[in-house]
Amino acid sequence: MLQARAVIIEGKGEVDVLRIGTLEVREPGPGELLVEVAAAGLNRADTLQRRGFYPAPPGVPANVPGLEFAGSVAQVGPEVSGFAAGDRVMGIVGGGGMASHLLVHAREAIRVPEGMSLSDAAAIPEVFLTAYDALFCQAALTMGQNVLLHSVGSGVGTAALQLARAVSARALGTSRTQDKLERCRELGLAAADAILVGDKRFAAQVLERTGGRGADVILDTVGAAYLAENLNALASRGTLVVIGLMGGTNAELALGALLQKRARVQGSVLRSRPLEEKAALAQAFSREVLPLLERGAIKPVVDCVLPMADVREAHRRIEQNDSFGKIVLSWQ
Repeated sequence: MLQARAVIIEGKGEVDVLRIGTLEVREPGPGELLVEVAAAGLNRADTLQRRGFYPAPPGVPANVPGLEFAGSVAQVGPEVSGFAAGDRVMGIVGGGGMASHLLVHAREAIRVPEGMSLSDAAAIPEVFLTAYDALFCQAALTMGQNVLLHSVGSGVGTAALQLARAVSARALGTSRTQDKLERCRELGLAAADAILVGDKRFAAQVLERTGGRGADVILDTVGAAYLAENLNALASRGTLVVIGLMGGTNAELALGALLQKRARVQGSVLRSRPLEEKAALAQAFSREVLPLLERGAIKPVVDCVLPMADVREAHRRIEQNDSFGKIVLSWQ
């Protein structure tokens, strides 16, 4: 057994339940890679897990957070082809990503683009895989469609904005902070498509800016608080993909409007998916999105890189909603 360093959640509560400890990691089995983790992205799911609201699924360390990683292959298990010790990889995991060593299935591993730092790579997997899956696999976004991206300055938002523009879809973005909308201009958000949301109202602006059509696809990280407005903002035969519930879990749904628009409401989560689905997503991502990252057509957006020892400060920062893009924690 290898003694790895890891972020440990001791109990449930505020950031003081977090500490750096150790974790035993076995050797890789058939089809597995042992990865020496250089850095891991921080996600809101980690803060929810710390508070006791988002427990880890079976099969991963229950008290070690982290849904994504970037690092180097330390050891290759039996029956693995295509990877060798020293290869740089990144990916998503059900938990345990904030450990210095991590076991992953080789079919879920994604190669890090040449020349990209591992701290930048750690900002890719969770947000870009989530955005890619939601926009294209779930909602079938295509060229020329209108897509509304809530919390556009978040990690998922900045990823989705770039992916939408890469297929020549028109992206509209919302934020409660004008500064984040301004910073999204650098990623291609047009001034006319930036929507400041201060009163949870945005449907009228979406309809106005799309000539009354509405959004063909809405990517929602908020949940209940935005449901009614989302339905009003949807185009005929539009798709609402809900990937977050920061604004609550329960809301009334106007079924008459849903039927009239022939709209679809889709929920999506990556963490609890079975291995085969995650592997298929990782392989599709490697084919369709990795080339865009390799040539710089899209890029990870990193708010800051902090030492893993500063994990408490990282949690404070993400919960203050001041970050733009991803907060990354590094072992190096």
